[in-house]
Amino acid sequence: MPITVATLILAGISLVLQNALMVRITQSVSTVLVTLVINSSVGLTALLVILISRNGLAGLTEAAGAIKPWALLPGLLGSFFVFAGILGYQRLGAAPTIAVLVASQLLAGLAFDAAISGKTMAGFSMWQLVGALLLVSGAVLVAGRNA
Repeated sequence: MPITVATLILAGISLVLQNALMVRITQSVSTVLVTLVINSSVGLTALLVILISRNGLAGLTEAAGAIKPWALLPGLLGSFFVFAGILGYQRLGAAPTIAVLVASQLLAGLAFDAAISGKTMAGFSMWQLVGALLLVSGAVLVAGRNA
């Protein structure tokens, strides 16, 4: 199995565990915002330690220089994704949440790939479109009774 695929599989498994733990944290605090702050703080601290250990203070200088107004959007989008995951796990459960997230990511990914390549739906292979249809159908079946 190629390392990239193995990494993606481990990341998917990690996401399930992360969300389950964050739901537990949310149950013991006054607001989901506390959970999000803890999550982001730990992630930022770990990344800063790695960056400094690899690149020293020059890494921090480079990171600070790379900040542009639009560069704030990924962090906001990521925080929204984590918030939505916690909300989904609390209200729908793990499987329906994951089904909806994966199906929506696949559809957005197809649209993104089409937009940057100039493809139309006809530009995708029949297998890609059938795969997308099956995945979305599966998501509807998994999440349908909970949503």
